[in-house]
Amino acid sequence: MNLPTVTIVGRPNVGKSSLLNCLARRRIAIVDPTSGVTRDRVSSLIETEKAAFELIDTGGVGATDPDDLDAEIGAQIRIALERADLILFTVDAKEGVLPMDKRIALMLRPLEKPIILVVNKVESRTDQATVPSFYEFGLGDPSAISAIEGTGRTDLLDRIAAELPEIPETQEMPKAMKIAIVGRQNVGKSSLINRLAQEDRVIVSERPGTTRDSIDVVFELDGRPFVAIDTAGIKRKTKAKHSVEFYSYCRSERAVRCCDVALFLIDAAAEIGQMDKRIAGYIEEQLKPCVIVVNKWDLAQGIQPNQYVEYIEDRLAGMAYAPISFISAKTGENVPETIQLAERLFKQAHTRASTPDVNKAIGTAMQKRTPRKGNVMGKAYYGAQVAVAPPTIVLFVNTPSAFTRRYTRFLANHFRKELSFPEVPVQIYYRERRRGDKRPTDQG
Repeated sequence: MNLPTVTIVGRPNVGKSSLLNCLARRRIAIVDPTSGVTRDRVSSLIETEKAAFELIDTGGVGATDPDDLDAEIGAQIRIALERADLILFTVDAKEGVLPMDKRIALMLRPLEKPIILVVNKVESRTDQATVPSFYEFGLGDPSAISAIEGTGRTDLLDRIAAELPEIPETQEMPKAMKIAIVGRQNVGKSSLINRLAQEDRVIVSERPGTTRDSIDVVFELDGRPFVAIDTAGIKRKTKAKHSVEFYSYCRSERAVRCCDVALFLIDAAAEIGQMDKRIAGYIEEQLKPCVIVVNKWDLAQGIQPNQYVEYIEDRLAGMAYAPISFISAKTGENVPETIQLAERLFKQAHTRASTPDVNKAIGTAMQKRTPRKGNVMGKAYYGAQVAVAPPTIVLFVNTPSAFTRRYTRFLANHFRKELSFPEVPVQIYYRERRRGDKRPTDQG
C-alpha cells in the first residue's frame, strides 16, 4: 500500500516540528528555539479513522545552517514538496505575515498541489485576531492551531483527510517491522538509510553530527514493508554541547527501545572503541535483537571476514550471539541480505518454545553446570516460556540467589543453543518454588 504524503513547509521557527509531534501525538522531531534544528525530512505514519498518510517535516525555508549545509537542506525541502500529495504551509500567528511567508506562498503556487494554510501558535484572542490577515495569500481558509497545546488538531486532521483519497474498508495499514540504525558518528547510518529508501532521504556529510532527529523512513523489500529509523550518532551525554545534541542522544536511545531489531553499524576502517562498546551495551541492556553491521567493507584492506569476526567477538563479547553482516552502504553490497537477516531475528524473537523443550534444556544445563553462590547450591525444578520479544523464561528454583549473573549468562547461551532462538537475547526470571505451585503445562 502506497500511502499519500503530507509535507509540512514554512520558514524557521513557525512550529513545524511541533506540528509534526502534535499530529503524531508523540515527540518525533526535536523542538528547540535554535533556528535550523531540523535538517532532514523527518516523518511519521499517521492513522486516523478517516485517513492514513505519511507526514513529513522539513527544514525551515531560508534558514542559514551553521555547518554550511544550506544547499543540502534546500534539496531535501524540494524533494519533499515534489513528492507531496498535500502541503501544510505553516505560519506563525504571533508574528503575523512576514516577507518570507509571502515568498514561500509564491513558491508553492506553481506546484499546483492542494495546500492547507496552517496558522500555528494561536493561543490567545490576540493571536486569533491575526488569523484573517493570512487570507492575502489566496490559499483558502486558514486552519488555526496551537501545536503546543493541541487545540485545533482534530479539525486539521479532518481537513487533511478530506483532501486525501479514501482508504478502502478492506485495506489496512501495513504492519511494518521497525529497524533502528544506530552507531557512533560518521559510520554511514544516513548512507544506509538512503540506500534502503533508494533516494537521498537524509543529508550525508563528512561532518560528524549531521543527523539530529530520528528519521523514520518507510521502504519495501520483496513487497514487505519496513520502517528504518536513522538516528543521530551517539556520543557521551557529557560531551553533548547543547540541548539539540542532548535530545538527539535521547532520540537515539528511544529508537533502540522502540525498535523490533537494531542494526548496529561499525566502521570497518576504524577501531572498535569505548563508544561502540557503550552502544552495544545499551542494545544488550534493552534486550533487542541486533545485527552487527560492518559498513565500508569495500574500504577494508588486508583483513579477511573471519579475522574481523574474531576481532568483534573479542571487543564486543557481550553480543557474541548477534550475527555479523559485512556491507557497503555506498555501493549497496549485501544490504538486502542484511534486511533479510533482520527479518530472521524478528521471527526468532517471536518464537515460543514448548514447555517440554524448555524443561529438557533446563535439565541438560543443570547437568553441565550447577549453580552455586558460596555454600548454597541451586536447583531448577522446571520452567516455561512466558513471553516473546524477547523470549522470556521463568524457572522455578529452590533458591534464586544461587543463580548468579554469571550462571544466568551461561543459561541464556544454553537456551539459545538448545531452543529455536539462537541469535537473539533471552530474558530469564527465577521464582522460588512454593508448596502448591503447579508445574506449567505446554499450552501450544
